[in-house]
This record gives sequence, C-alpha cells and structure tokens, in this order.
Amino acid sequence: MAEVALRAESGRKMGSRASRRLRAEGKIPAVLYGHGAEPRSVAVVRRELRQALTTEAGMNALIDLEVDGTQHLTIVRDVQRDPVRNRVTHVDFILVNRDEVMTVEVPVVLHGTAEEVKREGGTIDQVLFSLTVSATPGQIPNELAIDVTGMVIGDTVRVSDLAVPAGVTIEVDGDEPVVTAAVSQTTIEAEELDAEAEAVAEEDQEAAG
Repeated sequence: MAEVALRAESGRKMGSRASRRLRAEGKIPAVLYGHGAEPRSVAVVRRELRQALTTEAGMNALIDLEVDGTQHLTIVRDVQRDPVRNRVTHVDFILVNRDEVMTVEVPVVLHGTAEEVKREGGTIDQVLFSLTVSATPGQIPNELAIDVTGMVIGDTVRVSDLAVPAGVTIEVDGDEPVVTAAVSQTTIEAEELDAEAEAVAEEDQEAAG
C-alpha cells in the first residue's frame, strides 16, 4: 500500500470556539496518539486531508504525517462529521509501525454482472459491505473484491470463499454470507399471481364442463 504525505500544524488552541475558527480557515482539528505517546493536538488543511483519504486505500490509507519537521506513520482511526452538512469536523490519527498487526474495516466491492441471475428475474443481494481484517499496515487491502459474473440463483458467497492476500486474516466467521443470488420479491409475487390466475382458469373450466 502506498503512503500518503500530509502536513499537520501543532500547537492548536483547544476549545469549541478555537475549533470553529480553525474550520472557518479551512482547517480540521485533529489529535495524534498511540504507542503510549502523549496525545498531541494538531490541525490539518481540509483540502489536503480530503486528497489523502480519496486514494484507492480510502480510510485505510497509510499517512506520513509531518508534525514540526518529524514524520509519523499513521492511519486514521476516527472521523467525526457534522450531522447536517456531513463535513469532517475532527480527525484522530493513530501511530502505527510497519511490522505491527492491526485490525481495520475493509470495504467489500462487487465486480461484474450476474447475467444468468438477471435473466431468471433474480437479484444479487450484498449482505456484508465491509469486513474486519487483521494485517500489518503495508498489507491492508484497499478492498475485498467479489466477482459475481458466474453466480446463478441459489448461490451464496461466504466469508470463507473470499480470496485474501497473504498475511491478511479476516476476523469474521467464515460461514457468514457476504453475497447471495436469489429470486426477487417482484418475480415471486408475479409467479404467485400467475399461479392464482391459472387456478381460477382451471376452476372456471371445470365449472363450465
């Protein structure tokens, strides 16, 4: 996984008023902590933070956070957002080591089109949209990909079916379903209506006969 450079300013003032002033200047209040180090209050430029978190690695991007000329290898542990505007209001950066196994959430992404399921009036239902994995920072996958192209109605892809890179462990029960292919409710209802119509037609024929 590639590392992303980001600069942070130290010595930010504490308090809600100071935080609002920072945000008005296009900066985000943040804290840097981990490995027993004293938490440090810092600030990052909103635009630069957005760029750092919109790589293929997403929220699991390894970030080389520069504070007062010193580089710190970090990962974003928590992002707080404004409930109305959905804008980032605070970020937690946690210190990591390259050889340290850590636990993070990785998104599950579906690829391809299940043509057979589509032809049969079925749907592909994604049950789990992310999975908890353990790995060293450099081995954390950007996503867990599932190719649904060959799926047919009745198929289920479970956690144990997923191919994961070496050194990565999924911390979820292997029997848990991730994706299922099933007949859609609309198709079921249509079939039920057809069956009812056929039954009525047969009854009418018997009555007429």
